[in-house]
Amino acid sequence: MPALTPDELEVICRRTIGHYDTHAEDFWQGTRDHDVSQNIAALLEAIRGEPPYRILDLGCGPGRDLITLSRAGHLPTGLDGSQELCRLARDHASCPVLHQDFLALDLPLDHFHGVFANASLFHVPSQELPRVLGTVRDALMTGGVLFSSNPRGNNVEGWNHDRFGAYHDLDAWTAFLTQAGFSPIGHYYRPSGVPRAQQPWLASTWRKR
Repeated sequence: MPALTPDELEVICRRTIGHYDTHAEDFWQGTRDHDVSQNIAALLEAIRGEPPYRILDLGCGPGRDLITLSRAGHLPTGLDGSQELCRLARDHASCPVLHQDFLALDLPLDHFHGVFANASLFHVPSQELPRVLGTVRDALMTGGVLFSSNPRGNNVEGWNHDRFGAYHDLDAWTAFLTQAGFSPIGHYYRPSGVPRAQQPWLASTWRKR
């Protein structure tokens, strides 16, 4: 894919975030009952030290997982590029929620025990991913854990209606994460219990070196 210009990146952000702003309430109704307990457990089980943990929910959406993490006694902070999703997340969860574009993250250094990026990082264009992952790495404490779950694919990217997505296979995703300073902990495909062809999601955990 040719290098994206600053104007093209701005369009990607504006259209993708605009989609979530427009459909924020529908997104809440459509995802509020999704079971991602396997993903949350993968993150929490990989974190070292005694809880409660400071966790950044990167792409928190309307706050479903913030609620779960808060109820488990942890200290989550949400982050989303959509103003409307941030509003809903603040309404649904009693925790801080940052309104930030993934391509312009401003995060504290060495602060979080874990980052939960569930169905979010795939919106980052591949050319920008090393920089974004570097910012996420720097926000983690040494030994901190990044969990990611992305729709897998054959390393292509582009538009799906009004949302931009990059669809990586395990090898490509591993290369991005290791180059960004992470070591692999483990990975699996979702949903469980079905043939691989019916498992569109690649979930993985990574430790900051």
